[in-house]
Amino acid sequence: MSVLLHNLSREREMENVHLAVEEEDIYSGYNDYNPTFDSEELENDVGFQQAVRTSHGRRPPMTAKFPGTAIGARPLATAFGARIPLASSMGRPMTGAVQDGAARPMTAVRAAGYTSSLTRGSTFDPLGQSKGPAPPLEGKNEDTPEEKIKILEKKVNDLIEESCMAQSIGALQLALEKAKEAGRKERALVRQREQSGNAEHINLDLTYSVLLNLANQYANNEMYPEALNSYQVIVKNKMFSNAGRLKVNMANIYVKQKSYPKAIKFYRMALDQISNAHKELRIKIMQDIGVVFVRMGQYSDAITSFEHIMSESPNIKTGFNLILCYYAIGDRERMKKAFQKLISVPLGIDDEDKYISSNDDNDSNMVIEAIKNDKLHQMERNLKVLAEKYIMTAAKLIAPAIETSFATGFDWCVDIVKSSQYIELANDLEINKAITYLRQKDFNQAVETLKTFEKKDSRVKSAAATNLSFLYFLEKDYDQADRYADLAMTADRYNPAALINKGNTVFVKQDYEKAAEFYKEALRNDSSCTEALYNLGLTYKKLNRLDEALDCFLKLHAILRNSAQVMYQLANLYELLEDPQQAIEWLIQVLSVTHTDPQALAKLGELYDSEGDKSQAFQYYYESFRYYPSNIDVIEWLGAYYIETQFCEKAIQFFERATLIQPTQVKWQLMVASCYRRSGNYQKALETYKDIHRKFPENVECLRFLVRLCTDMGLNEVQEYATKLKKVEKMKEIREQRVKSGRESSSRGRREGSAGSAGVSSSVSSPKMETDVKAVSQPESQQTSPLLDSGRDSAHSSSTKGERLSAKMRSLPGSNEPYEASSPKEIDASYVDPLGPQMERPKTGAKRRVEDDDFADEELGDDLLPE
Repeated sequence: MSVLLHNLSREREMENVHLAVEEEDIYSGYNDYNPTFDSEELENDVGFQQAVRTSHGRRPPMTAKFPGTAIGARPLATAFGARIPLASSMGRPMTGAVQDGAARPMTAVRAAGYTSSLTRGSTFDPLGQSKGPAPPLEGKNEDTPEEKIKILEKKVNDLIEESCMAQSIGALQLALEKAKEAGRKERALVRQREQSGNAEHINLDLTYSVLLNLANQYANNEMYPEALNSYQVIVKNKMFSNAGRLKVNMANIYVKQKSYPKAIKFYRMALDQISNAHKELRIKIMQDIGVVFVRMGQYSDAITSFEHIMSESPNIKTGFNLILCYYAIGDRERMKKAFQKLISVPLGIDDEDKYISSNDDNDSNMVIEAIKNDKLHQMERNLKVLAEKYIMTAAKLIAPAIETSFATGFDWCVDIVKSSQYIELANDLEINKAITYLRQKDFNQAVETLKTFEKKDSRVKSAAATNLSFLYFLEKDYDQADRYADLAMTADRYNPAALINKGNTVFVKQDYEKAAEFYKEALRNDSSCTEALYNLGLTYKKLNRLDEALDCFLKLHAILRNSAQVMYQLANLYELLEDPQQAIEWLIQVLSVTHTDPQALAKLGELYDSEGDKSQAFQYYYESFRYYPSNIDVIEWLGAYYIETQFCEKAIQFFERATLIQPTQVKWQLMVASCYRRSGNYQKALETYKDIHRKFPENVECLRFLVRLCTDMGLNEVQEYATKLKKVEKMKEIREQRVKSGRESSSRGRREGSAGSAGVSSSVSSPKMETDVKAVSQPESQQTSPLLDSGRDSAHSSSTKGERLSAKMRSLPGSNEPYEASSPKEIDASYVDPLGPQMERPKTGAKRRVEDDDFADEELGDDLLPE
């Protein structure tokens, strides 16, 4: 019974607990959610599917009757019973619900394209495309005075800019036209402002720009009066600030017009109007004043300006100008002081060590490589080169003047330079000292000075040895020249001048293949070395490799466009290649550079003569005779030309000039007499033959003509001349017999004697044979001249010319005509080609171009001082 009661009590307790849960569930509400977020039923949601299919993503109008649902009576599932619609947790209606029949937005924040008054069924148009395109912008009214003024100002500015751009490209006339047009437009702009009542708003900056640009363009076109007028308009206008500086431009124009007093006046006026705050500008103006005083010859006033500059802001140019002024007035002590000031001028250049990488840091090395050749470093290098140039020039100028001898003066300059920042210039000054000895023709002192460099560093040693080799080469001491060329190459194998000198010493020994190798090596070290290329062409010509020589000289012509030597070599090569037309063309180019070269004119006449164009040949031969009337070959050709054209009277003057040049040659006097005979002046011919007989009593030709003339003229002297003729002919026969017997005895001696005696007996020859050999041989000066070329002075070309002239003489009336019995060989002559051997001498590798020395016949190589 008690057990039953206990169970009944537990059941009642459980019922009470159950009733408590039903009344208040602390976990209720966690499973309730808005049906809008029920993603499991989206596939069955007709409204959602319809919204997805539409183009604007808009659902059809809502038809829900309960808040928070899209379908009328959709129950809300819970964990404890039937699904019922619930409101939001904050007690407000659900999104999309209809409150009292009024529509509200889908979200609490209004989105783009929606308004609060949006009615149901309206079209979604957030961009407002249904309203059509926007109306066009309202155009500016250009008829207003303000707009016209703005447009005109823009045109003036554009014209000024176009004028400046035209000047920058060198179109000075176009720049002036644009500047004038800008001026016209600017005046029209001022008038328009005045008409519109805005005169107080005139743009003064624009007016200043127009006037200044116009003045500059006038000055650039050398229209100086107009430029001065334009500058005056600016300077006199008090409304322009700082216009006084333009007086510097006016002073520059007066300098160009050489009105130096006016230039000084305007420079000083500009100086007065520039404040001390612009120190650099004032220094430049004072430097201009000093230069103008130098041009006027007022060195004392110039010294005053330059000394003030050197005390305020010293610079290299002013220091150099000050030395020149002291040199002009001959003040030795002040020259020394000015030179010391010059070398102490600070250049403001950093140490070169900063451009050398000292560690393995790649970043710093890249920075060093970047700045090594930038604009700033280039400017520093140019400034240093300019300073060294001024110092070297000043030292060479004052060295002979500051002491009793130039050697002492050079020593003083060297000592001063050694104690300065330009210590490397001391060696160059020593080399210039040697050059000064050369100018004074003191070769021994020059050699001694250069020999002092043998124990110095390699660069200086190579330069000195190169110059020593050059000097010994000029003195024809080829062994010493070769020795010092080797020394220069040992000190600096990449010195092209040393290699050229070595090649020249080998060239004179006729080892042309080896000389060509040295020239090629010099070209490999310096492809712009014109001396090496020139000498290589001559070497190839000696080796008869004419095509390669032609290639060398064509390359050289591309570098030296106006070199007469190169063009002559090309003409000579084309002549050797049997292309006379090309040779003529190149000779004409030679004459375009050297209009009065008599040898080139004669060579051109020879080529035209060989082509059969006698008129052109005569023109060039006559021009050559006009510029150089002592060339015996030209005189002979002109005389023969006049005889051939039957103008014997004109030929007389040429043969008479030949007689003056070679008075011991009887053939010219015989030709004068022959011309008198041909022209019919027998009396003058007889007097000429008598005069020849007095000078040359044993001349057979003269006696024969005297006999014939006296016989035809019926003179009593015929017997006297006939007797002399027989006597001279007999003596000639005896002489010929002696020569013949001497030849026979010589031939017997060669047959019976030893082989060594052949050379001795071969020297016995007839006088005529000796004359013929001499006629085609070179003069002694040409034989010993180093590095000649056979292209122009060979025996072959000489004999060819002599044979051609002999043939021309033989074509004249011969011995079968009366009064003509001259032997062709009596008028034979040799021929030396134009321009002589000095045109063929390869250029030496000396590092000096001697300009004023009398000892140099030819143009030498580079400057003596190493660059």
